Amino acid sequence: MASTTVVLPFALPPAELAPELSRNLQAPALATLLSRNSLLKKHVAGDESRVLPHEAWLARERGALAAAVMQGFGLAPQEGYWFIVHPVHIQLARNHLVLADARRLRLDEADSRVLFELAKPYFDELVWGDAETWFMRADGWQGLDAASPDAALGSNLADWMPVGPTALAFKKLQNEIQMLWHEHPVNEARQQRGLAPVNSFWMWGGAGAGSAAAAGAPPRALAVAAGAAPSWLAALATPAAKVAPGENGAVVLPQLIPAAAGNDWGAWLGAMQQLEHEWFAPLLAALRGGSTNELTMILTSREGWTEIRTSKAALRKFWRAQNLKNLTQ
Repeated sequence: MASTTVVLPFALPPAELAPELSRNLQAPALATLLSRNSLLKKHVAGDESRVLPHEAWLARERGALAAAVMQGFGLAPQEGYWFIVHPVHIQLARNHLVLADARRLRLDEADSRVLFELAKPYFDELVWGDAETWFMRADGWQGLDAASPDAALGSNLADWMPVGPTALAFKKLQNEIQMLWHEHPVNEARQQRGLAPVNSFWMWGGAGAGSAAAAGAPPRALAVAAGAAPSWLAALATPAAKVAPGENGAVVLPQLIPAAAGNDWGAWLGAMQQLEHEWFAPLLAALRGGSTNELTMILTSREGWTEIRTSKAALRKFWRAQNLKNLTQ
């Protein structure tokens, strides 16, 4: 029988909003899964963490992220130290710089290819993944601690810049690329179409070649639901892994990320309501019917995550009220 793990990034709303959002969410299946559990653990992310909890979970599951994502794109460098690279838009907000949400950049392959080829000579090695995901080799930058773009999103960028002995080298390279792309015809054309210019790059997830956990046999199947997943996340899925409730293995459901990243809690409620119909109700039915033996849910926020495990036997705990109170960190 199947043992299923479901990872739900941003399923835990901010503490001050959680009570009202829970009252407005009609999700009886989710309430049952959260309430009638056999295990409940709450974890707080460390202040020093520069990736989000679901990204840290993926790193534990798949190994060092740059290597694992490269493997997902069919790239397998035999040597070197690599980072994930994203072309991005950095904007001025009052008196500080902010990294804009890359999901709204709408960068197509043609424009991305032009910017990629322009930037390539400035890197020791720059490898194409797709329009929104590239990879850079920087063998001397192993000590550089870089934040994920979603961790840095919306905050003062000065607090999230890479730190370490080669931080100045990164800043110099970033400045060179910014000047290279500034007022380039690609960006001028984008602005004429009402799109933000691609005026910088962001790098993170550093790893040595071959350091992905999936380099051999992966510990279990990992699926990623389509729709809201950035390409780097989608690349971590195990080939041929099924995206369906009750399948054996793990699945990441990224549908809540865009709404939470934009603080659009109305959209978050709508996405949760859709997940109730497409995932939570079928998962509950799979447990009750016995096709799934055990379900583990990893619900995350910016500040931490909650691990909830349930089973058919745990669902018999009728004395536990079915509610959404565990949607709080």
